[in-house]
Amino acid sequence: MTFFRSLGYAGIVLSTFLSGTACKQTQPPPFVPTTVDATTFQNPLLASGPDPFVAQKDGFYYYLHTTNTNLTIWKTAKMSDLPATAGRVVWTPPAQGPASGNLWAPELFHLDGKWYLYYSAGPAGTNLGQQRTWVLENSAADPTTGTWVDKGRIYSPDADFWQIDGTVLEQNGNRYFICSGHNGIDGVQRLYITRMSNPWTLTGPRVELSHPEFSWENVGPPFVNEGPEILKHGNKTFLVYSASFCGTDQYALGMLTANSTADPMLPASWTKSTQPVFAHSPTNRAYATGHNSFFRSKDGQEDWIIYHANSNPNEGCVEKRNPRMQKFAWKPDGSPNFGVPVPINQAMTKPGGE
Repeated sequence: MTFFRSLGYAGIVLSTFLSGTACKQTQPPPFVPTTVDATTFQNPLLASGPDPFVAQKDGFYYYLHTTNTNLTIWKTAKMSDLPATAGRVVWTPPAQGPASGNLWAPELFHLDGKWYLYYSAGPAGTNLGQQRTWVLENSAADPTTGTWVDKGRIYSPDADFWQIDGTVLEQNGNRYFICSGHNGIDGVQRLYITRMSNPWTLTGPRVELSHPEFSWENVGPPFVNEGPEILKHGNKTFLVYSASFCGTDQYALGMLTANSTADPMLPASWTKSTQPVFAHSPTNRAYATGHNSFFRSKDGQEDWIIYHANSNPNEGCVEKRNPRMQKFAWKPDGSPNFGVPVPINQAMTKPGGE
């Protein structure tokens, strides 16, 4: 299966068609890593896995990535065991309709005692111009069990345009939905924030927080800010996002920084990094490094980033993107230091507690 991300831009010509056919409820087979060791692991974690996301609850990790045809969750007690873990398909879209195909970038949150699964989707087929964000609800304690209820599309009524990559920010006792979308005028992907009245409803105006400005954000077309992720540390809130077209080797991570008590709806609350905070490394066979997530080690002492990358140049925005993880540190000013991508097939110590 070949799939693309960020192709809501009229000037992009699709060279490989997307399939919108709903898949059967089968279990994806586990990926067998090159080597297995009691104390180490290697990247990539899986042979394929664009847009990786990790949620943590009650001693378990719930991992998701773009499959295009369904929503799948991998449950594991140890992130280093992900290569040997079978995923469970929890949602297969209808054969037809506005969310029947091109399922991208799922993210999982436990809010108000229930699980919510946010994802991007549109009509089945190769026309990606109708991509929107959607949300499912599950009251089970374990999101790989129970019943997922479709809560429909989540969007700002005053801005019903192309929209993907939704995530949730909680700050000052409020919840906010941050996503990537168009402004209805051009094909530039911008980051927007809107206040949430509940986990499936947005209220009030949509505010732009970021758009491509610097040269490293404008490798394309299309010109892109997408994949927003929240990272909190000390008295700071960081919004880490992906910049430039995902089909280029220069796909990289940028970052916005705000005080943890600031109003996130105010663009002035955020300071934008002028340089990427994580970028490709040809030497280490990491190209198109982006669309990441964060998690804590099992012992609660380490911070980890998980992201996708291609292992060779010019492999594009398709299924060759594979998930990788590595520990990161903090700078004296309290900001994250993600370092450089670790070389593939290099032995690394497993997350603490594993």
